[in-house]
Amino acid sequence: MADPHDTAPDDTNRGNILFVTIDQLRADVVFGGLAGVVPLPTLDRLRAEGTSFTNHFTVTAPCGPSRASLMTGLYAFNHRSIRNGTPLADHHATLGMELRKQGREPLLFGYGDIAADPTDLEPGDPRLATYELPPPGFRELTEMRFEDMSEWRAHLEAKGYKLPQPQPDCLWDIYRPISPDGSAPRLTDPPLYRAEDSDTAYLTDRVLHHLHPRRHEPWTAHVTYIRPHPPFVAPAPWNTLVNPGDVPPPVTDYASHSFRDAWFSKPSQYGLWMGFDGHCDALTPEQVAQLRALYLGLVAEVDHHLGRIITWLDETGQRDDTLIVITSDHGEMLGDQGYWGKDAPFIGSHHVPLIVCDPSRRERAGETVEALTESVDIPATILAWTGAEPPRAMDGTSLLPFLDTGEHPERRGMAFTEVDYSNPLKPTRYQTAWDVDQTEANAAILRDARWTYIHFNAGQPPLLFDRSQDPHETRNLADDPAASGEITRLQSAMLDLRMRRADQRLTEHHAG
Repeated sequence: MADPHDTAPDDTNRGNILFVTIDQLRADVVFGGLAGVVPLPTLDRLRAEGTSFTNHFTVTAPCGPSRASLMTGLYAFNHRSIRNGTPLADHHATLGMELRKQGREPLLFGYGDIAADPTDLEPGDPRLATYELPPPGFRELTEMRFEDMSEWRAHLEAKGYKLPQPQPDCLWDIYRPISPDGSAPRLTDPPLYRAEDSDTAYLTDRVLHHLHPRRHEPWTAHVTYIRPHPPFVAPAPWNTLVNPGDVPPPVTDYASHSFRDAWFSKPSQYGLWMGFDGHCDALTPEQVAQLRALYLGLVAEVDHHLGRIITWLDETGQRDDTLIVITSDHGEMLGDQGYWGKDAPFIGSHHVPLIVCDPSRRERAGETVEALTESVDIPATILAWTGAEPPRAMDGTSLLPFLDTGEHPERRGMAFTEVDYSNPLKPTRYQTAWDVDQTEANAAILRDARWTYIHFNAGQPPLLFDRSQDPHETRNLADDPAASGEITRLQSAMLDLRMRRADQRLTEHHAG
């Protein structure tokens, strides 16, 4: 009798799906100015075996909004989960819910950063106390939530580590660097846990633990690595893997603007490392170089453990049956123009890697796509690969045509990103500096193959960059009369996009 496990999946529910999101990974670490500083053999292998999208952009930041877009395929102006902690409305279709329609059970390893819709929940429902819930449709098998580390902490305690008790105002004490000789800790000192017990190692262990018994049937896994998200601290050997002197320095040029004034008006980015006072403008060149080196060391650690999953696919004979999608939720400014984090409207925050390895489309393996693509394209791509039709409301389009022919008949040639700078509970430094309410502290960014146009709300002046001459977006041309036509063109294109892609859920229906 034939082994049922040898039967190939049918065309509408074929193979496995491994969807990996690496938090805060900027694109130029994989292909660009920082590529090659640290070895990334797993990502290099996947690039050779798949298709690299080198002009891929997130449609929003930070983590929560960007993951809402990754799960719904919607621009932020449609899903409206615009900040960490802003609920994602239940009426939106998600990748997980659509995959369930294909008979799949999407599994989540790591955090989803989704806040629950409070509409039908009681005020005391515990789901309203966190914004790190799994996306609707996903089954959370490993709780690696960034602000609720209970599962990983329990693992460390079982291994004999003596952990600091978590405090509401200091959730990340577990990431505090510790001097080996008891002296004042340095930036490059390791935390209390060893490399084999790090958050990255533990998450990978749990992925392999849960997927191995599922290896005989098609599975779907969304693996979300926290790293290289700060705090920038790494266990040995990753903490000293990269020599700070080998890391290219950040871009120092910048455009003067009211956004910059607001950004630096108060300390911020306290989580760069435990004990940082938030004064980014006071970082020394040595500290900047060390932080950039630590960031790259954390990326190398993720690459190493991702390699364990790929090796497991090889050893279990699943590599030829697995779609692999590797991306990031958003980037990291990493000191460029003096900014850190992901809330600046510039390219370091929004340009992220995308690698797609389709075992059924290997004829063009190793090729690079330079066309602009967006994070909302990813759920449409995954659904199309299963044979499903993405919901009409999704703003993205499948990227599979690029894997087939290298071209795409429906690409818009633009990438659109939104960032919200408000807080409904306490005015942000932007609301204060600009004297605006929470509905006006936001920005919209449109990039085409050459230009970047940044539109701020409430009368703040725009920014315009010519990336063909200024790839890091540092020289503002918005006041140059010769560039006025580009501003008009891009403003019109941005408005057209907003009008064309406004909520599509019910627009094809007609009563009567």
